[in-house]
Amino acid sequence: MDRTAENPAAPAGIDTPVPKHASECPVEEWLAFLGHRWNALILWHLQTGPKRHGELVGCLAGITPKVLTERLDGLEQRGLVSRELLASFPRGVLYTLSARGRSLVLVLDQLEVWAKTGVAHERTN
Repeated sequence: MDRTAENPAAPAGIDTPVPKHASECPVEEWLAFLGHRWNALILWHLQTGPKRHGELVGCLAGITPKVLTERLDGLEQRGLVSRELLASFPRGVLYTLSARGRSLVLVLDQLEVWAKTGVAHERTN
């Protein structure tokens, strides 16, 4: 059921809460995916521009090249990251945010502001 009938300020297509399993909720699915270690941080680093695999390893202290490759594959499969093979020497791959990835980074930026506001609020109480 669409919540806009109850709350005209709600964006179109927002559902009214009803009993359902978490696996049926697209928000839960995305939160689980983004909560998986490294995914949000990779997107965050790619917002500054295209990067090679080695550059990303350097930005993400503690990540292994294998795990980075797995995370980039998952981000690419979800349409958040584009992968471009470089024809130069040395050969390599350049990763960039797709339009969908850029739109998600905007949501993550809002979440960051919200989280920092909450931390400031907790410190004053």
